Amino acid sequence: MSRSFEQQALELLPRLRQFAIGLAGSPADGDDLCQMTIERALVRRDQWQEGTRLDSWMYRIMRNIFIDERRASTRRGETFVDEEAGFAVGADGGQEAQVELSMVDRAMARLPADQREAVLLVMVEGYSYKEAAAIVGCPVGTLNSRLVRGRDALLAMLEAAQ
Repeated sequence: MSRSFEQQALELLPRLRQFAIGLAGSPADGDDLCQMTIERALVRRDQWQEGTRLDSWMYRIMRNIFIDERRASTRRGETFVDEEAGFAVGADGGQEAQVELSMVDRAMARLPADQREAVLLVMVEGYSYKEAAAIVGCPVGTLNSRLVRGRDALLAMLEAAQ
């Protein structure tokens, strides 16, 4: 017996949220992005083909929403909160692990969007290069290049921060 669309989507929520936070750069914006993704997926569930990968389909929806929102934000040209303000939200204190995670978050946020996507999909989400390239909509070689540049830039930023 196959699981319903809703059950499968529900199982994907933790991974979708993690990816959304990585793309958006903050938990609040990531939650908004995740909510928009779920809403759009539910409204357009008839466009998903049974037997195909629901996770890839939803990641593409999220990526498209993220790009659309970023373009709209650029057009509006208004910043309501200082960019650095989001890094302190939800911090537990001075624990070493929290500081290291914060450094990684800041370094990830400084990566160009295409490199950040590649790093998140392959290194965090565990997608193969081919799967990640399909989600992003580029050739595998292009994704590989973005991943290498993103990983190298990330390591350089983290080394410089220490």
